[in-house]
Amino acid sequence: MYEEISISMEQASDAKILIISVAARLAGMHPQTLRQYDRLGLVQPGRAGGGGRRYSERDVALLREVQRLSQEDGVNLAGIKRIIGLEQLVSDLQHRVAELEQQLDSAYARMAQMEAMTNPYGSRDLVRQERHSTALVVWRPRRSPDK
Repeated sequence: MYEEISISMEQASDAKILIISVAARLAGMHPQTLRQYDRLGLVQPGRAGGGGRRYSERDVALLREVQRLSQEDGVNLAGIKRIIGLEQLVSDLQHRVAELEQQLDSAYARMAQMEAMTNPYGSRDLVRQERHSTALVVWRPRRSPDK
């Protein structure tokens, strides 16, 4: 009767455009289930001007994941809410790490640029200096012949 539509979390859009009946049909759920999940805070749709719920493709993918965790893995709704929260936290932290890595790379580039400006000859010295050996020398005192 309905065509199966596959939406993955990675490719899903965040645009809140689907009304509750369409989102429920895409997720394979009853609209009342979506309302219950909204009340519990599992999936939080946007709201239209008149107050109606609007779901995104990402919301539908999340609804499917909630259903899978509940039906296939036997996780209760409190557990699912915790899992969703932890996955969001991991995602937020991964984005933060990426931002910090980018800032660190930028700082290293600025440092290299500043070093190049302060030393126009690069890291080479104008007068070549001899390199000192790092060899280890063991010293033993001489034995006197009378002992």
